[in-house]
Amino acid sequence: MRILITGANGMFGRTLRHLLADQYTLIPTDLPEGDITDAAGFDRLVAAEAPDVVIHCAAMTAVDLCESQRELAFKLNAFGSGNVAAACHRHHVKLIAISTDYVFDGAGDRPYNEFDRPTGGETVYGQSKFAGEELIRRHAPNHLIARVSWLYGAGGPSFVHAMLKLADGSRPELKVVDDQRGNPTSTLAAGRMIARLLERPELVGTFHLTCEGEASWYEFAREIFRLRQIDQKVVPCRTVEFPRPAPRPANSRLDKLMLRLAGLPPMPDWREALREFLAGDI
Repeated sequence: MRILITGANGMFGRTLRHLLADQYTLIPTDLPEGDITDAAGFDRLVAAEAPDVVIHCAAMTAVDLCESQRELAFKLNAFGSGNVAAACHRHHVKLIAISTDYVFDGAGDRPYNEFDRPTGGETVYGQSKFAGEELIRRHAPNHLIARVSWLYGAGGPSFVHAMLKLADGSRPELKVVDDQRGNPTSTLAAGRMIARLLERPELVGTFHLTCEGEASWYEFAREIFRLRQIDQKVVPCRTVEFPRPAPRPANSRLDKLMLRLAGLPPMPDWREALREFLAGDI
């Protein structure tokens, strides 16, 4: 199987390259040769490389920057995803696209499953990613949308890397938000499930690929320091104490209903995934 990866130099793209290289022929692409905003150029790329699957990781993920660069966010996350979808459909290629919990508004009181209707939420990032999802559904029937959240992986950037950098001994305490809840997820855990999904080409639709269990950012930070045996005082605080250009969803929890329906194994618990990550090359 030949697999073309967009955004192959990003955090998730790098992990997928590591996980899939021994089993598949990989075609890693990124800027400038893999410009998803160039519809004709990307179509030529797919025609020339003739992949069996495209894993679409390329995106503008800087949530706050998206607020001030709305047009660029939609160009990359929506228009670009539409170009990828159309090229895949024209050349009979399966599309696996990476999306986000930000497509939901975060106001729900339970984890969102794949059949809950997203709205794009309150952020430009979420709205642009939701628009990209809709274009994928419209233009590439043979698709699988994989939503992830609170993602961290080798090389970063991520919350894990930020916390370890801040815990350098120069700060008596760190304030970390305790009123947002989600599923901390490693790129390794999500990437391993992508590998399983590649073995099930008949599956289509939307799948949530976050780790099991939930935490607040405060609880996440405390577990990072506990596992690394770092003596860093962490103080819980509220979201309003740290205003950001893009509002953060209070509820980022994702239920893995589609994995269960498809008979796939559960994702690992977030604490186990974090332990594995911190024991390796971060």
